[in-house]
Amino acid sequence: MVNVSSAELAVLEASLLNKSGNVPLHKRFRALFTLKALKSADAIRIISAGFQDESALLKHELAYCLGQMKDTSALPILGTVLENKSEDPMVRHEAAEALGAISSPSSIPVLSKYLSDSERTVRETCEIAIAKIKWDNSDEGKSSHSTSVDSKTTSLYTSIDPAPPTSPLLSGRINSEDTSESNILSLKGSLMDTKLPLFVRYRAMFALRNIGTPSAVDALASGFSDDSALFKHEIAFVFGQLLSTHSVPSLLRVLQNPKESDMVRHEAAEALGGIATPEVLPHLKEWMVREDAPRVVRESCQVAIDMWEYENSSQFQYANGLDESIVTEPRA
Repeated sequence: MVNVSSAELAVLEASLLNKSGNVPLHKRFRALFTLKALKSADAIRIISAGFQDESALLKHELAYCLGQMKDTSALPILGTVLENKSEDPMVRHEAAEALGAISSPSSIPVLSKYLSDSERTVRETCEIAIAKIKWDNSDEGKSSHSTSVDSKTTSLYTSIDPAPPTSPLLSGRINSEDTSESNILSLKGSLMDTKLPLFVRYRAMFALRNIGTPSAVDALASGFSDDSALFKHEIAFVFGQLLSTHSVPSLLRVLQNPKESDMVRHEAAEALGGIATPEVLPHLKEWMVREDAPRVVRESCQVAIDMWEYENSSQFQYANGLDESIVTEPRA
């Protein structure tokens, strides 16, 4: 755990909660991810206070970070957000996913309560979160977690994902059989089979992410034809983790499609910001200011441009909210 002074915490709090009223959103994001790295009770308290904000994008990210911190003290606020039916469905979805990330069996009752929620995104997330909690506490899950702790192999992806990869790829070690066209086609079949539980389809999704070849990217991109906004948003999130330039064309199509769900377009924008190739920047700038773009898309492009600039800079880390110039500089 990183130790910071009370004065430094106050700076982070003022930035994240925009106490001055003029902190740009992308700098609030940097403060958020700095707090996430602290993994302290104070960090959780400050992040939790942010749910009073009016930005659905920011609140969605608050819930994500609380889940990634994997601290059970965040369970009450996440449960409250999930149960608030006046909250944006994208925020409620992320609260449910965060409950799954923390993976306490005590969360199953509240998640079960919303399996029949009127919002498809919420009920599908609750379904996946319950399955993940049960898997984490299964023999396979416990064995996988203990192996990953004991193993000298470091996974390329450090995030807590909503589902583990399919069993053969749990170790994180990829062999030639995993990357074969026949295996990728098999995983694509599972990914696209709407008769399978979403958790099973997600496992195929994260297996394809771990393989990461152009063929695996193509298989993942086929998921954008699904009718579930949640499913498509996760495909875009995975592309943001992969950072494969091969995914740029499909992500641009998603961002530019006004008929696509806001949450899918938002995730595509942030993935493009992380990939940070020259051709994506004009598109992000365009959609950040377009009057016909939904607010969450415009805000995501603003954050994505900051990510693009970070990836193309010499800055040591993105979560640099304790840099005074990052926290307090007014928007130009």
